[in-house]
Amino acid sequence: MASKPGSIVHVELHSADPAKSKAFYGEVFGWKFKEFPEMNYIMWTAPNEPAGGLMKALEGRPPQVLNYILSKEIDETSRKIATAGGVIIQPKMEIPGQGWWALFQEPGGTMMALYQNLTRPRAAPKPKRAAKTAKRAGKKRK
Repeated sequence: MASKPGSIVHVELHSADPAKSKAFYGEVFGWKFKEFPEMNYIMWTAPNEPAGGLMKALEGRPPQVLNYILSKEIDETSRKIATAGGVIIQPKMEIPGQGWWALFQEPGGTMMALYQNLTRPRAAPKPKRAAKTAKRAGKKRK
């Protein structure tokens, strides 16, 4: 999984309203955009690679693509989504042994998911005192 919140693995968003989608992702996740008007296409970059594209949904097709976006804290991110005009479709649910996920729809209609890693306790660091004490003792003998 990606290491920075707001990062995704790969996506091309087919949106009913690319302008609203662009504003939404910029506000909630801080994504950056570059427009290619001649292609009716917007490239985006997230905090981590890879980058992706944003375009109007193809005629007769709904907004689509589901990818997981890393969240440091799904509850907090869900509040930001709602404030920015998104809708939480599936509230936070546990993925046993892995973490949590939630499903949302942003203002342009694209369905996406949030993913939060399971926080595992870190192992206690090994004491370094014995090694330092032995090293000091060796220096004193000389």
